[in-house]
Amino acid sequence: MQDKTFGFQLSSKEVSPVHMSGSLVHLTTSLVHLEGSSDRLIENPAILSELQEIARPAHWQGPGARDSDNPSSGRNRAGKLTGGKTMPDDLTYEYGSLLTEIKERVRSAQYAALRAINHELVQLYYDIGHLIAERQDDQSWGRSIVKQLSEDLQREFPGVAGFSVQNLWYMRQFYLAYSGDPKLQPLVGEIGWTQHLVIMGRCQDTLQREFYIRMSKKFGWSRNVLIHQIENQTYEKTLLNQTNFDRTISPDIRDQAKLAVKDEYTFDFLELGNEHSERELERALLTRIEDFLLAMGGLFACMGSQFRLEIDGREFFIGILLYHRRLKCLVALDLKIGDFEPEYVGKMQFYLSALDTQIKEEEENPSIGIILCKNKSRTIVEYALRDATRPIGVAIYRIVTKLPKELEGQLPGPEEIIRLLEEI
Repeated sequence: MQDKTFGFQLSSKEVSPVHMSGSLVHLTTSLVHLEGSSDRLIENPAILSELQEIARPAHWQGPGARDSDNPSSGRNRAGKLTGGKTMPDDLTYEYGSLLTEIKERVRSAQYAALRAINHELVQLYYDIGHLIAERQDDQSWGRSIVKQLSEDLQREFPGVAGFSVQNLWYMRQFYLAYSGDPKLQPLVGEIGWTQHLVIMGRCQDTLQREFYIRMSKKFGWSRNVLIHQIENQTYEKTLLNQTNFDRTISPDIRDQAKLAVKDEYTFDFLELGNEHSERELERALLTRIEDFLLAMGGLFACMGSQFRLEIDGREFFIGILLYHRRLKCLVALDLKIGDFEPEYVGKMQFYLSALDTQIKEEEENPSIGIILCKNKSRTIVEYALRDATRPIGVAIYRIVTKLPKELEGQLPGPEEIIRLLEEI
């Protein structure tokens, strides 16, 4: 489908037929208003409104409306059809199932349309950057030409903020940063324009850029969440983790497991003083469960706290039990408010052995343990994990954080980083 506003292709395979209307042209135009827009396209009220108008029936009354309030629905809450006839009981359930399925299909189509248009928009900016860079190289054009180009484009498309002078220079920078890198170039359309601007401005290393692009796509990070992750040095902390996974986890999931455990976790959403107990820390994390799981990495589900195990008539309790959806394994989290001690490893091995014997399902992978402390000596951790036979990682937590200077030179080599990035 050709959009005459900008002259680029929207694939009919990517955009649902429910959106094939004149409104799509207006919607595409509105997507170029990215300077100062919401963090994610899905959060832009104007875009959501446009999509909803395309897909909803003419008499739709809003998300809180009842079926009986909608003359086009054909039935009311009592299962009666318009005209006073009653829907048979055996059809009432089937109708509800049908309605639910169609609603989900509409929502899925809306989201697919947003993703397809976002992909084309970012590709458009990449292509414009290419044209500008090419002309500057071939014809030695200066800054004044870009200024003139901005004025002409805004005159042609009035009110479209995407063609400001600054944004045109960003497009040129975008093309130059990605075009010469075989790893980055295929990722151009994977995230939104505002996320690309953040990554270009704050990450100079190619592997670091690739990491944040892949993580933004995988977890749907908004611009603000992405900035938060970069400021918290998630890239460095993921690569610096201390585990014994090379010896204790099968090769097919080993790299994924390494990515699941950080060296340091930032819980800056907690309102805790410097002095707190392990139970206070646990309760505070569970009170903010959504923020907690996001800080842990986004692929965890919480199975419970003070998870009870009974062995030979005695009770034992795991602080917090998580489940990693991609690794398909239980993750025992042991919270410690002081320094790491070597005996914590023995206790964690005991927990993991019990989980694998009593709780783990047959098709799941062996359980993993994370010992989360206030502080640790990397040397002591290394010695403690050397002979451990169960998969364990040792990390620290911070309420606010900055990577210590002495760790900045200890990142893995480029080959290992590249291999890990391929698993994201």
